[in-house]
Amino acid sequence: MKRIILFASGSGSNVENIYNYFKENKAINIDLVLTNKKDALVLERCQRLGIACMYFNKIAFTEKEIVLCLLKSLNPDLIVLAGFLLKIPQSIVHAFPDKIINIHPALLPKYGGKGMYGHRVHQAIKENNEKETGISIHFVNENYDEGSIIKQVTIPVPSQATAEEIGAAVHQLEYQYFPVVIKELLDQDK
Repeated sequence: MKRIILFASGSGSNVENIYNYFKENKAINIDLVLTNKKDALVLERCQRLGIACMYFNKIAFTEKEIVLCLLKSLNPDLIVLAGFLLKIPQSIVHAFPDKIINIHPALLPKYGGKGMYGHRVHQAIKENNEKETGISIHFVNENYDEGSIIKQVTIPVPSQATAEEIGAAVHQLEYQYFPVVIKELLDQDK
């Protein structure tokens, strides 16, 4: 059985989408969802779905390496950042090379880096009159949004679209493609 651990900082809509995609698949299991926010809505979502979920603080993540020890003990086949906003510590990146992936709501390398997430990305795309946007699914390295690209999907940006409309269209791409790429990566690792 292939084992996934998800990281999320917000509502967990991508977590639920990934769960729904794999819930009938007996060869792939979501072992745990980890969040860095004790009031994140993903906690409630996981409770409703029956997925083990755990909060950790910044000290456990970056200084004490408690999260690293937990990850090593669970030995996941893939670690998936599904709306997770913290930079992954080098120790975790090095312990799981090419086993941590992220989804970014823009076509990297544009609109990536620290502080570029969610509505901020879509607002920047609108303000810069970009003609297209999309998603980038990439491996995680020591720097924000700089890991090797696994897949990008592009959509046009209508000139009259609001940042909210751009965000909604990009979110639909995330739902459509992220679980598929996760499955493809797990299938490669047989």
